[in-house]
Amino acid sequence: MMARILVVEDTLDLAQLIARELRASNFEVTLADNGRQALELHAAQRPDLIILDWNLPELDGLEVLRRLRQYASTPVLMLTGRVDEIDRVVGLEVGADDYLVKPFSMRELLARTRAMLRRVELIRQQLTLDHSKPSELLTYQGMCLDLATHTVTLNGLALDLSRIEFDLLHLFLAQPGRVFSRDALLDQVWGNAYDGQDRSVDYVIHRLRQKITPLSDCIETVRGVGYRLRS
Repeated sequence: MMARILVVEDTLDLAQLIARELRASNFEVTLADNGRQALELHAAQRPDLIILDWNLPELDGLEVLRRLRQYASTPVLMLTGRVDEIDRVVGLEVGADDYLVKPFSMRELLARTRAMLRRVELIRQQLTLDHSKPSELLTYQGMCLDLATHTVTLNGLALDLSRIEFDLLHLFLAQPGRVFSRDALLDQVWGNAYDGQDRSVDYVIHRLRQKITPLSDCIETVRGVGYRLRS
């Protein structure tokens, strides 16, 4: 089946260009030109991926993302003309899975789209395998990660983790003591190719440490290399 993509972009020429390129690559595309319409179409169609512009009429992309994350984990590729790092950080904090800064090439857009969809399919396959066998639990100093229910508890209390935070923690708990470079984490968790200047890993590690207090110090920074969970 063709993957369904919702493109939310109010600049008509750009929206049509993106749609044309995606359809030529055998994706099913629906267009929205404002934030409210985007939420309505998402609820009705449940797309596999959303390409979401930041600057939109009625509801901007950030508010659309906030509302979306209250009930759905649909992968979101954010499009933004904002070049400041803090703006990109805000998008990641709210729940964007990836972003592209305008202007961008259609080749890069397609590459990131395919990478995100591959990751979604791998997760679906893994969940199918998980549901076909007894619940697999990973535990660490009062923390319990359940792959079957996709939940994490710490000292009996549930943690509110994003998909990326959950996958990072899963990777660490599965291999305590192993050092993961930033590139390895980007490849295994994000599934996208970055140029080496991006600090997405650092931002998410910081958020994860805050959420697993008092075990924050157990995720160690190995200077010049990457991160590991203390064994």
